[in-house]
Amino acid sequence: MTCRALLSVLFSLLLFSPPVESAVSFPFTGKVVAVLDGDTIEVLHHGKSERIRLKGVDTPEKKQAFGQKAKQLTSSLVFGKTVVVVPTQKDRYKRTVGDVFLPNGINLSYELVRAGLAWWYRKYSDDVVLGVLELEAQLARRGLWADPQPVPPWEYRRPRKE
Repeated sequence: MTCRALLSVLFSLLLFSPPVESAVSFPFTGKVVAVLDGDTIEVLHHGKSERIRLKGVDTPEKKQAFGQKAKQLTSSLVFGKTVVVVPTQKDRYKRTVGDVFLPNGINLSYELVRAGLAWWYRKYSDDVVLGVLELEAQLARRGLWADPQPVPPWEYRRPRKE
């Protein structure tokens, strides 16, 4: 993607995005220096590593079925590459939550859902594109949807009462 195309994407996002909290910065570019799991990466920003939680998706936990595959896909798409991060908020763990765009301009969250390696996190996102991509992955039985009863990560993380 050319510099002009990236600027066009950033301008459109700024123009049509709802206002964000003052603690959240403007969109920025940075090199991905770590992939912690399928939906959490670290990006260099102002000379420091900033933890980014992908907006709108939840990938399986590392010890869960498809958790390693989600991490591998994220790594193959972004590790060592320069991405555009469009922050929207900070979460309770002080991570920046936002959209991450690959060098070709594609939204990383969309790629994970398209591959069947992430759920649309409806509780925190109203992005219907994620819903359409999730349904397509379910119908094609891609990734975690090959499992007849996949367990969403938010249920896997919930402490079990015995």
